[in-house]
Amino acid sequence: MTERPLDLDAVQAFVRVAELGSFTRAAEAARTTQSAISLKLKRLEERLGCRLVERTPRRVHLSAQGAVFLDHARELLEAHDRAFSAFSQIRQRLAIGISDHVAGPELPALIARMNEQEPQLVIEIRLATSSVLLQSYDRRELDAVLVRMHAGRDDGEVLAQESFGWFAAPDWQHRAGEPLPLATMPEPCGVRNMACELLDEANIPWTEVFVGGGVAAVSAAVMARLGVGALARRMLPLGAVDVGPRLDLPELPRLPILLHSRVRDGRARDAIEALSAAFKNAVRE
Repeated sequence: MTERPLDLDAVQAFVRVAELGSFTRAAEAARTTQSAISLKLKRLEERLGCRLVERTPRRVHLSAQGAVFLDHARELLEAHDRAFSAFSQIRQRLAIGISDHVAGPELPALIARMNEQEPQLVIEIRLATSSVLLQSYDRRELDAVLVRMHAGRDDGEVLAQESFGWFAAPDWQHRAGEPLPLATMPEPCGVRNMACELLDEANIPWTEVFVGGGVAAVSAAVMARLGVGALARRMLPLGAVDVGPRLDLPELPRLPILLHSRVRDGRARDAIEALSAAFKNAVRE
């Protein structure tokens, strides 16, 4: 008797649940409901005759059988993609801009996640300030951008809210009576402008001692004890400490991260959805 083939959509749902550790996040990545993901996984488990995941109140864990099946599931999906792409001679290009204040240490994993989702895409990533990327997006040079909230814009999908703090090297000391030394990114960086405006409103003198071309450069200056940087906690160099409470600096607000995308269908949309879901997962973690 011929065995009934596996449902590829159900296999894809299982892989998403396994990689994202959550039915909710898997549903977000697939642009569907949690109940639909659960139903697909239930049918796959019934087809295989074993439980693939163990559900707990906080997180989803793979069963022993699920851990074994995961590699086979990935191989099955990859074989499907190779067979499908054999008839497509032109590889679609997807150009994505990511703000330097958004692209954190998990960026390699996010790119890998997109490539796993749609390996036939040529993915182009550009890093710059939010304002520069939005200008490129408006000129249709980019298909999608992940940026901070920008003045004068009310479009875009909010993916996450991220907290900021005033960070310095653990042995850095502020000299009494001197302006607060700041390590920043150049204008028109929105985070820089926000931090400086809050200091001015609080009547705290400050001076710019370092201007870096990216968050990595600002973090390096902070750890070199040049001064203080307004940074997202996700971006922190190892050992940096929040000196805001000690110096009585104004509290930095949580800032939204937005996705602007004109991609509506096809493989590019699936890659964008995978990026969005993985990014939400990274920020929550």
